[in-house]
Amino acid sequence: MDLKIDSEDDMLELGNSLASVLAVDDVVYLVGNLGVGKTTLVRGIAQALGYRGRVTSPTFTLMNIYNSTPPLYHFDFYRLGGGEIEDLGLDDYLERQGISLIEWPQMEDAGLPQEALFVEIKLAEEDYDRERLVHIRAEGDKYREKLEGLMRFVHSGHR
Repeated sequence: MDLKIDSEDDMLELGNSLASVLAVDDVVYLVGNLGVGKTTLVRGIAQALGYRGRVTSPTFTLMNIYNSTPPLYHFDFYRLGGGEIEDLGLDDYLERQGISLIEWPQMEDAGLPQEALFVEIKLAEEDYDRERLVHIRAEGDKYREKLEGLMRFVHSGHR
């Protein structure tokens, strides 16, 4: 699924739409350069799930937990290598009855689940004030169904 996002409000709305198809134990990988809107998308998801606090990038803390319903586990692996992820106890969080949102999942040998929703955000042009291009794809039957649900939701005029 490909979308053009014209503003921060549109990215928040996409997060809201994405939240409508997410459930406990889901994994969403967020791919894109620094500053393209990954954390804004997470903020939209968190708000849609009832979280009213501040949503920030966990670049330096590695993980933020948002007490929404269900809880969100927001990881940022930008500063880590594949082997270091195993030391974090990621499996404990993936099995904690929450939704895991993982920025920078591209590393080799990280032991991350293969089945997930992948959200890739790019600048339409090399200008951070311009629109974003978002490509969402699914790996695994469970996530293909979620992507189909998201496409129906978005194309019905909710986004």
